[in-house]
Order: sequence, then structure tokens, then C-alpha cells
Amino acid sequence: MKKIQFLMLFSFVFLMIFPHSITEAYSNKELRWSFNRQPNNQPATTEPIYEELLNKYGGFYIGDTDKKEVYITFDNGYENGYTPVILDVLKEKEVPAAFFVTGHYLLEEAGLIKRMVDEGHIVGNHSWHHPSLVEVSDERLKRELEKVKVKYEEITGRNDMVYLRPPRGVFSERSLALSKEEGYVNVFWSLAYKDWEIDNQKGKQYAYDKIMERVHPGAIMLLHSVSKDNAEALGDVIDELKKQGYKFKSLDDHLLSKKIEQF
Repeated sequence: MKKIQFLMLFSFVFLMIFPHSITEAYSNKELRWSFNRQPNNQPATTEPIYEELLNKYGGFYIGDTDKKEVYITFDNGYENGYTPVILDVLKEKEVPAAFFVTGHYLLEEAGLIKRMVDEGHIVGNHSWHHPSLVEVSDERLKRELEKVKVKYEEITGRNDMVYLRPPRGVFSERSLALSKEEGYVNVFWSLAYKDWEIDNQKGKQYAYDKIMERVHPGAIMLLHSVSKDNAEALGDVIDELKKQGYKFKSLDDHLLSKKIEQF
């Protein structure tokens, strides 16, 4: 009897001292980001469980759907010759963007990284090797993010990397929780199309049409910088959206608005 009482007391004390070790075991079930397009350029939605997890761990996939605002983001796994063109367009149109980069990009394209920062864009973390963050260990996940951050700081002298885009949109509650602990905000998207196949580009008009038929208030666009079509269509997309009354915002604008709402 005394042994049972001792075990019960020990368990209680252990839980009081180390609550996270038992009460906060995160699910590592693999989830793949998806969104639901709505007709007539209405805001996209996502699965309720995804919405719940993003709210819990401070991530987002869409901006304020009551305002005609859009956010342009690019995934930059490697350079295909079009990022300078994209940067030229953004500079001419005075539009901010976010570029999510890998280790390969940081090693090979330091000059473009500097240009992104110098011209007022955000550089985000897309992991060093582009693995599934669900499949790697806690230690590997942290290393994947830390290596990108350290190299970015070496190149730019800045320590302002706070946004993460999980490779291939694969995530879990565990990856969201661990990356948040590392100081990251997970950013997904509410607008995308199949633009990354470099041997299957379909022309400027195709890219323009796909983006325009999907755009909506609060849209966070996912585009790939390897796409020739995107580079050629971007200027026309920006011009038309401005005509329609859209404003182009930075991810920092949305993050700040979310923090203000919390107070």
C-alpha cells in the first residue's frame, strides 16, 4: 500500500515539475497543405484542422479577407535565371515580396540574396536540404532551420529571418510546434498553380490567366521563381490588380496586424 502511495506521489510531483514531457506530446501525423478555391475570386479556405493548428501555433495562409490586399511570395529552391527579372519588375512597380530560400540557394546566389534585402524584400527559411520536416528528428529539424539562418546572417549581416515555409507544404503539429519554439512563423498560401515544371511552361498568358482567376482579397500567392511564365507575366498581373484596387502588402504587415488583434 505504501509503495502504491509513493508511486502516486512521485507521479504527481513529476507532472508538476515536468508538465511538458507528458502533457504536451505533439502529434507527428503527416499533413499536406491544401486549400479550397472558391468561385468568383472569393477567398480560399482550408481544412478546419489546418486552420486550428495554424491558429494554435501562430502560422497563417491568408491575409485579411475583408480587404483588397495581396501578398506575393516565391519559393526559391534553386536559380533558373529569372529572379533578376522578377526583382526588376518588383522594383519598378514598388511591390514587396517574400523569397523562401534553401541552403543551395544561399550558397550559390549570395548576390541575389543581398539584392532582395537591399530592395526591401523578405527572405524566409525553406530549410537547408528541403526535407520533409515531419520525417526528420527534432535535432535535424532544428539544424535544417539554423543553417539557413546562420548563412543568411553571414551574407546580409541581418538577424531578421522569422518566416518559414515547410518544404512541399508537408507539416505536422510537431513541426509547427518545434519551428515556433525556434522563433518561426509558418507561412502557407491561398493561391497557387502548377508553375514549377520548367520543361512544361505554357506561356505568359497562361500564367497571367491562372493567377487572375484565383486571386482574392487577402491572397498569399505562392509562385516559383524558376518559372519563365511567372517572370514574364508578373508585371501585367501587378498592373491589373492595382487597377482593380488591390494593394500589395508585406508579410510583416500581416504579422503586425495579427499581433495588434491579440491585444
